[in-house]
Amino acid sequence: MGVGTIDLYFLHLYDPLTPYAEIAGALEKLKEQGKVRAIGLSNHSVEQCRGQRHFAPYTVIQPPYSLIDPEGETDMLPYCQSENIGVMIYSPMHKGLLTGKYTGNETFSDFRSNHPDFQGERFQELCAKVSSLKPIADKYDLTIYQLVLATTLMQPAIQVAICGIKTPEQIEEAVGAAGKVLSREDYFAVRNTVGPGSPKPKDASGTRK
Repeated sequence: MGVGTIDLYFLHLYDPLTPYAEIAGALEKLKEQGKVRAIGLSNHSVEQCRGQRHFAPYTVIQPPYSLIDPEGETDMLPYCQSENIGVMIYSPMHKGLLTGKYTGNETFSDFRSNHPDFQGERFQELCAKVSSLKPIADKYDLTIYQLVLATTLMQPAIQVAICGIKTPEQIEEAVGAAGKVLSREDYFAVRNTVGPGSPKPKDASGTRK
């Protein structure tokens, strides 16, 4: 790739067979060699992140997050805020569902073919909710995609959102959401329209109450 140093190197999955200290040692060696500037964790639970960070200075966490499924707000995002850890979320458009391009009648042959949010009445209901955001989007001269992205980036713990991009036009559309700030009323209106409301707390077993 012609890259001498990787700016941010993620440990992308939790490895239950390798000790934290061994993983940390390997990553620290890469930093000492100048091959990596910073290290992060992706697809780890809060407890796994806490355990890993006991051995190495992971400075960025990459969790999944969308307005449809903002579960991380109950644990991961508060943890990152309290520990001053950067957050780079992925799948903010919920696999394309929050872009506003679907009607609810589409069928899929990829990974979405077995995803409950893309099936039957659930899919149609979510598409209708997303489409209903247009008046708020128009108020800010934004597309629905831009409105959802701007709302997502207003979450105080989130610094970066990784959006799936296939065309130059999609890059331009995503950039159009940068720096946009909604009123408090509109922020919660968007969230309450497409999301589950405030995520329910977990009990001691980790099950949603």
